[in-house]
Amino acid sequence: MDISLANIARAATAIDPVFRDTPQYFDEQLCAALGRRVLVKVETANPLRSFKGRGADHLLGAVAAGTRLVCASAGNFGQAIAYAARGRDVPVEVFVSTAAVPDKITRMRAFGATVVEVPGDFSAAKAAARAHAEATGARFVEDGRDVAITEGAGTIGVELLRAGVALDAVVLPVGDGALITGVARWLREHSPTTRVVGVCAAGAPAVARAWRGEPVGDGPVDTIADGIAVRTPVPEAVPRLRALVDDVVLVDDDAIRAAAALAHRVLGLVLEPAGAVGLAGIAAHDLPGETLATVLTGSNV
Repeated sequence: MDISLANIARAATAIDPVFRDTPQYFDEQLCAALGRRVLVKVETANPLRSFKGRGADHLLGAVAAGTRLVCASAGNFGQAIAYAARGRDVPVEVFVSTAAVPDKITRMRAFGATVVEVPGDFSAAKAAARAHAEATGARFVEDGRDVAITEGAGTIGVELLRAGVALDAVVLPVGDGALITGVARWLREHSPTTRVVGVCAAGAPAVARAWRGEPVGDGPVDTIADGIAVRTPVPEAVPRLRALVDDVVLVDDDAIRAAAALAHRVLGLVLEPAGAVGLAGIAAHDLPGETLATVLTGSNV
């Protein structure tokens, strides 16, 4: 296992404080609606409106000044890399699909990134970014592959356990896998009885299929949850997922919409579709356990 517990622990105190110690609590109305105790951790009240800053800041902490970074993003990851690179003399180029959410593109540019729009979907943007990095000698950074990003995301696991609540399961959205594998790595060591359940969009099942050991080629993508609309799993993330995650379930777009509406109604929070996927998984599936936790991962609607 290449995810370092020591690095997660170090990141939990070293990453930018603006991303750390986010609110986590039980809401009685939410628990009643879901029929069980559900601890929610809110990762939307920061300059990026998502959890991605944790991994990006941990990664950038070890990047030398003058290094040129290239990445692909559906929106939130590119914002995070651009934000973390500010003041570090690290130029950032982000490749995005022309179908990406316009507000996310605007925010990436506002944080100082050079944004290159590519025809096609996110997979096309990633292929173009990788080719550009190879051609120019820049460093290609990939969410789900670079272990430092995973370790930074794993700090969420550290904080979840600080609540002192015995958690039967932690239910997390799964895109490229950095969030769930980082959190699961910490829980396996410090709360081994807690199950880790991933949630994928039914319209983008490639990662769920890879976790089950099924062959995955160029998978279908048809979902409103752009943040987890993965067509091809990151190869380095798959063995981590299979080693650390207990189950992966699917939710359709109607369930995602319902979960976002529930969060708005009872928590007063506006979530992007991918940010509500954990709630959707709890609502749509009879997951084992009386006390669960999930992370509300983003609000860049």
